[in-house]
Amino acid sequence: MLKVGGASVGTIELPDEPTVVVHGAGPQISREMERRGLRPRFVAGRRVTTPEVLEIVRESFAEVGSAVCAVIGPRAVPLFGDEIGLEARQVPGLGLVGEPLPCAPAALLDVLHAGRVPVVAPLAAGPLNVNADEAAAALAIGLGAERLLFLTDVPGVLHDGELLETIEAGRAEALVGDRSFEGGIVPKLLAAAQAARGGLVAEIGATAVVA
Repeated sequence: MLKVGGASVGTIELPDEPTVVVHGAGPQISREMERRGLRPRFVAGRRVTTPEVLEIVRESFAEVGSAVCAVIGPRAVPLFGDEIGLEARQVPGLGLVGEPLPCAPAALLDVLHAGRVPVVAPLAAGPLNVNADEAAAALAIGLGAERLLFLTDVPGVLHDGELLETIEAGRAEALVGDRSFEGGIVPKLLAAAQAARGGLVAEIGATAVVA
């Protein structure tokens, strides 16, 4: 299970075992919102999503998903989470935003069984916009994956200027709680902590998050 960022697709090296790729599109969504005169707003790493913003989200996911599939090659199959049954509970006060729930959509399993690579855009049934990091963790747990790897444009988790080789899930959550981390690393840490507690090997770049 890989979660790739939306800022730059770059190159993607897939493991030998069956792999699901979940991608975001944060920078593309924000740029398009600003172009249309809309101000991006976030609460705890989740984008406040109106129906107008959701339209931009879907368009941006399609753009990034196509780019990711082009990098992976002909084995890649683009999927929208809301079309394959990704489940989520709506988060109050954020509009059309959901907190994804562990699940194993049948359409995703079909792609894996065919020996191909699902490339999932993180929308949930509703439709609801869900954070890509949270979606990756929910799918990894639901599928019974062995490993969840977050690919980002940073080397790993940095704390007080130091790159951490490992961080315990409880410590990660405590540091998030006291605001030692801000921005995009927050949902990654929380998602990795959830995955680690679910028995997965969870890594953010070079940092292992352990139960």
